[in-house]
Amino acid sequence: MTSAITATRLRKSFGGKAVLDGIDLEVGAGTTFSLLGPNGAGKTTTVQIMSTLVHADGGEVRVAGHDVARDPAAVRAAIGVTGQFSAVDNLLTGEENLLLMADLHHLGRAEGRRRAAALLGQFGLAESAAKTAATYSGGMRRRLDLAMTLIGEPRIIFLDEPTAGLDPRSRRMMWRTIRELVAGGVTIFLTTQQLDEADELADQIAVLDHGKVVAAGTPDELKRSIPGAHVRLRFAGTTGIEAAQRALGGAFRHDDPLTLEVPSDGGATAVRELLNRLGDTAADVGEVSVHTPDLDDVFFALTGHPTAETTPEMENAR
Repeated sequence: MTSAITATRLRKSFGGKAVLDGIDLEVGAGTTFSLLGPNGAGKTTTVQIMSTLVHADGGEVRVAGHDVARDPAAVRAAIGVTGQFSAVDNLLTGEENLLLMADLHHLGRAEGRRRAAALLGQFGLAESAAKTAATYSGGMRRRLDLAMTLIGEPRIIFLDEPTAGLDPRSRRMMWRTIRELVAGGVTIFLTTQQLDEADELADQIAVLDHGKVVAAGTPDELKRSIPGAHVRLRFAGTTGIEAAQRALGGAFRHDDPLTLEVPSDGGATAVRELLNRLGDTAADVGEVSVHTPDLDDVFFALTGHPTAETTPEMENAR
């Protein structure tokens, strides 16, 4: 796997409190990586360091092959950043916002207009291009904000809480856009407290708590890593379920409908071994389904509190 971003023993403190306490991260090129954690865990600080906005106290970060401390200009040339708060200028039209970004990227007038028109069409904003951003809905503003990030055609994009405050339809549209970007080879570094968002989008997830990475893996790996996963076997009659109970042992039975819940990590190998243990009784199984904890369960197990709970916000204690 080619790495787009790596962080090694990354450290940062504010006011004597460690926000990042020696974390290691690796983000594959052309993937979506999601950094999860409660408020104050260090997510935004991580993004700020990787995007050259804040200096680390220790460790090394490489973005697009460049060291962020020694070659910040090269890093900035390779990335785009969409923060928690929109960078859209309300007094300008959608097109003018994009052309302003084109000027900042030193694009020629014709090339700037070409890219602006293409992005307005891509993000469904062409009909509103001549309207001031103040008239845009929240979802339209976020799409315009992301379009402004893309005007320089970055290959790595940091999205810090990109769907915060959006309605469900706008969130889905943003998700579709993110998937399209990744399909085109763009690397997405996503921070979010919306765990369904991470589950939907992320190829890899790291959970940050009290300045440390407490778990990392694919969404499915994280969900299988905590207790509660099981395989559910459904039967048509009592003869089959009773035989299965004897064969398996330790399974929890439900009588309406006739099902057995068998503790398991839910992986393909475990399910195959389970059916092998049933022997001839496997023919009586009408349905097999795997049930795993969701990311909310993972988050609670790893951090000790649900995502809705807030903790002291050390990230902004500067």
